[in-house]
Amino acid sequence: MAKDNPLLEDPSTTNIHNDTTAPQPTKLDLDPLKKVAGKYLKREILGEGTYGVVYKAINKETGQTVAIKKIRLGKQKEGVNFTALREIKLLRELKDPNIIELIDAYPHKGNLHLVFEFMETDLEAVIRDRNLFLSPADIKSYLQMTLKGLSYCHKKWVLHRDMKPNNLLIGPNGQLKLADFGLARLFGSPDRRFTHQVFARWYRAPELLFGTKQYGSGVDVWAAACIFAELLLRRPFLQGSSDIDQLGKVFAAFGTPTASQWPDMVYLPDYVEYQYVPAPPLRSLFPMASDDAIDLIAKMFTYDPKARISVLQALEHRYFSSAPLPTIPNKLPRPVPKQEHLNSRVSDFNPHEGPTVLSPPRKSRRIMPERGGFEGNAFQVDKNDDHVSAIRQAAGENTGRNGPAMMSVDFSIFGTKPPNRPTINSADRTHLKRKLDLEFQQPE
Repeated sequence: MAKDNPLLEDPSTTNIHNDTTAPQPTKLDLDPLKKVAGKYLKREILGEGTYGVVYKAINKETGQTVAIKKIRLGKQKEGVNFTALREIKLLRELKDPNIIELIDAYPHKGNLHLVFEFMETDLEAVIRDRNLFLSPADIKSYLQMTLKGLSYCHKKWVLHRDMKPNNLLIGPNGQLKLADFGLARLFGSPDRRFTHQVFARWYRAPELLFGTKQYGSGVDVWAAACIFAELLLRRPFLQGSSDIDQLGKVFAAFGTPTASQWPDMVYLPDYVEYQYVPAPPLRSLFPMASDDAIDLIAKMFTYDPKARISVLQALEHRYFSSAPLPTIPNKLPRPVPKQEHLNSRVSDFNPHEGPTVLSPPRKSRRIMPERGGFEGNAFQVDKNDDHVSAIRQAAGENTGRNGPAMMSVDFSIFGTKPPNRPTINSADRTHLKRKLDLEFQQPE
């Protein structure tokens, strides 16, 4: 499949200067790409963002369901989307059961199309779906698959740098896979410097919040620890509104680091001193976690990146070998998939049809009136949940507005929206040091 695609070829084996006739090479170069583009039939839109659109599609030759990520190339000076090219380059090398598979890549109508294996849902949808009960064995399984994917990346000297639940996709067989490698970079060179404006803020390690430009695999470990905490709590763990506030949230949870805990902290570029706050017991933050889970999460949340546990060491921790053992992936709870369109079967293909935007009916209420709010042991209850009944009465039954329902809880019931997850672009550039603006212009 990929052997006919010039974008997936090794550049060292391609020579476009062998022909002396100008028009002929162009024809030879474009024909395989046209064949690749015509091989897929887009059926529905799965999502849309600043990067472009993701479609659910069918391979007309094999009937395989795939996901096509259409990236708008835009009007860049270089004419190339380097983020997409980096993702293609890395995914060609990273072949692992816990990493998303890149099947094809091709340009079409001025856009770059990346063809991935189709994944039904993501870990954020699992965490947010309050109809799902996650047992300790289920949480263990999701975390183990996350760490296995990260371990393979680090073995290949690749930092992911954008670990968060909605970048952890889940396939029809329950297998979790790391996706979105647009911010990934090779690491290991002693003097290599990176930008610290990576990861969504809630998953950003404290050394990044203090502006370090030299870091390693520990930043991925911290983000994985945040995801572990989110699985335990069924809500984001450290929700800072700015980098300064994020550090405050971290120090409130784990105590202000001392010189003995993190000797290099005071030498970081954007270090500022915080008032000392003692660390509360981790048991008070994760009351339902086992002793082994508490021990592992403490080692993953170690302040000093040099002392922080590695992904390989985390996988060898007794947490994964003690009872209960991790759930088999195909037995894991997952949200109910969206109802397929009646005409989306392979046998009903019409090549002249455009993609069908399926607007599913409004999400059925996940919180039933007789349950009186978020009761049950499947998740931790936030303090605001005490007011759910009153808010529901104030909102009435006027929840029939058409709108995107990206998460599994229908927040229109509450008359409010869930907190927006921060993105890389939402970093607060005004705090800390004046150097930030200059450095932000040269991300690596």
